[in-house]
Amino acid sequence: MSIINTFDLFGKEILKASDKLKKIDDFPKTVIVVFSAKFCSLFLKKHNAQEIGYLSGGGLSHPIYKFEYKGAEIGFFTTVMGGAGSSAYLEELIALGGERFLFFGSCGALDKDIAEGNLLVPTSAYRDEGVSYHYAEASDYLEIKSAPKLTKILDDMHIPYKTTKTWTTDAFYRETDRNMELRKKEGCGIVEMECASIMSVGQFRHKEVYQFLYAADCLDGSTWDSRILGNVPQDMRERLLVVAVEIAFRLSSQE
Repeated sequence: MSIINTFDLFGKEILKASDKLKKIDDFPKTVIVVFSAKFCSLFLKKHNAQEIGYLSGGGLSHPIYKFEYKGAEIGFFTTVMGGAGSSAYLEELIALGGERFLFFGSCGALDKDIAEGNLLVPTSAYRDEGVSYHYAEASDYLEIKSAPKLTKILDDMHIPYKTTKTWTTDAFYRETDRNMELRKKEGCGIVEMECASIMSVGQFRHKEVYQFLYAADCLDGSTWDSRILGNVPQDMRERLLVVAVEIAFRLSSQE
């Protein structure tokens, strides 16, 4: 049996996140999730946040914060790269009491016309990873049901963005030129490591998961171009954080 035959809708889960974690009283219903420690450091400088718990893995602790913005209580968490780790932490945040989650992080551009820093909203994700096959029936692409609501919020905020299909892969050192061309022909403008995984968890658990991305490196050329990968300018990082916090507030206001 291959991974495309793995989805088991009726089997009983042997271990649930709620088996090892207890809900936290007054846990924020809306949580911002980032992948970068630099964004977390910036967040802590900009907001008076309270640590309300932590998640652990690999001997490391990942704090969970709560802060107030325009009267709304919002959570903040720094997760790990990759679909397997980020989706496991998502399960645990759900077990603690989270209801809706806004992820944002970097991605690689498959089209050189997508400039560094461009804000992008994925509308469907090519499932070149493992997690989603345990949460959804096998298919080439996972449709992202939350995308229209997120784009409506961005429109209301007058924030420019582009929508695109994305290529979610576990193996960024095996992103070959031939596979890239196939994904581009199907309409993928970007590549990243988590979208299909976290979206499948959210849709299976009936929780709201949203994601926007910003273009960092570029794969569309004779050689890889690192652009701003790992070196996002401070002013850009600040703008992205402001956008994320405002989106999270608007999501929480629609409860």
